Amino acid sequence: MKIWVDADACPVVIKDILFRAAERTKLELTLVSNQPIRIPRSPQINFLRVSSGFDVADNEIVRRMSSGDLVITGDIPLAADAIEKGGQALSPRGELYTVNNIKARLGMRDFMDTLRSSGVDTGGPPSLNHNDRQAFANQLDKILTRQGKR
Repeated sequence: MKIWVDADACPVVIKDILFRAAERTKLELTLVSNQPIRIPRSPQINFLRVSSGFDVADNEIVRRMSSGDLVITGDIPLAADAIEKGGQALSPRGELYTVNNIKARLGMRDFMDTLRSSGVDTGGPPSLNHNDRQAFANQLDKILTRQGKR
């Protein structure tokens, strides 16, 4: 299993959790972004810079990932593509996207997008808090334990 991170929108605190997990488990971690990102010097941690553009990073992650890989993203369509390719997807808030819940998440995303485009202020997501960070760390730990990489 490799871990892929949609790094443009991934909070720093989540990246730090992932850096520590990659070091501890010796799993390959690749952050994909169209902006430079500081990463620790480590044989397990890689950075892949892609060109700017709509879904360029997402498309590159899907192109490079393999079945069984883990994608860290808050982007629902990217999560759906990762699942379709046989991977797993985990949000920075600790929500594990699955074949059982991804269609509902896509439907809600499309509904909210329709509301926003018709002028309704839906607000943004709340700031990442301690509970979110803990949920992410716990869910990541469960995934790594299932892989035998705790």
